[in-house]
Amino acid sequence: MAREGESDISNLVDRLAASSVEHDRIQHLSSTHLPNRDVVLWVLEQLHGVLFPGFFGARDLTEENLREHMHGLLEEVRGDLESQIAGALRYHDETPARARDITGAFLDRLPEIRRLLSLDVQAAYDGDPAARHTDEAVLCYPGVRAVTVHRIAHELLKFEVPLIPRIMQEWAHAETGIDIHPGATIGESFFIDHGTGVVIGETTVIGRGCKVYQGVTLGAKSFPKDERGRLKRGVKRHPTLEDDVTVYAGATILGGDTVIGAGSVVNGGVFLVQSVPRNHVVQAPLVEITLRDRGLNSQ
Repeated sequence: MAREGESDISNLVDRLAASSVEHDRIQHLSSTHLPNRDVVLWVLEQLHGVLFPGFFGARDLTEENLREHMHGLLEEVRGDLESQIAGALRYHDETPARARDITGAFLDRLPEIRRLLSLDVQAAYDGDPAARHTDEAVLCYPGVRAVTVHRIAHELLKFEVPLIPRIMQEWAHAETGIDIHPGATIGESFFIDHGTGVVIGETTVIGRGCKVYQGVTLGAKSFPKDERGRLKRGVKRHPTLEDDVTVYAGATILGGDTVIGAGSVVNGGVFLVQSVPRNHVVQAPLVEITLRDRGLNSQ
């Protein structure tokens, strides 16, 4: 005898199963070609241990056992990352045979990623008087975490790996509140202070020694379309910051042809859609402040 409510569930299952054909964009049946998000994030976690040994992952590391530890860790990472890249390539109807070469080439970039991250951590310490030590920047600063993931995801994107860079970056977005597209090009010694609400678009180019604060948007001014009315992809839509630019909290800079010259400062709250020469300060009109007595002082 059917239990109470079982027929309702069966009917619901029939409707949902039938709708999978109608709404095929949100189902992916009979295929193992998609990368596994959980495995991708496991790889990302292990890469944190490789890039910041002793901070993440194993804590009992010494100079004597570091090489052995990294060897074992990288062997695991290589196998899982290769399988996920192969799945992503099959998803894009590409031959998965490239996965081995891509994985090897990416892993070969890890020393350079470490060099960049070391400069980013130093920039965080140098740029924030509240920091007591560079260790604090590594362990506590959301900007360092977001930039770490970006540098990993950006390298994978340069090797034309589908999906996986976005999975990594959107995890970092959820963790930190900082949204950096993997396609953005970011130079050495980059620091995001506080970080919440920062958005950096796909075609943004950021030079060396730049610093941005919370709520900054480096976005697109418009979305060009082709003759059929479809959005053009891969065109420069986001701004360029030359070396040593500082952008303070809440500023919005838009447009692929907008260039902020080296050494310039964009003050908080500015809305900017035009280029700025080198070594200039951009400020919004000052707001007049009015104080009104609430009439409570005499009570």
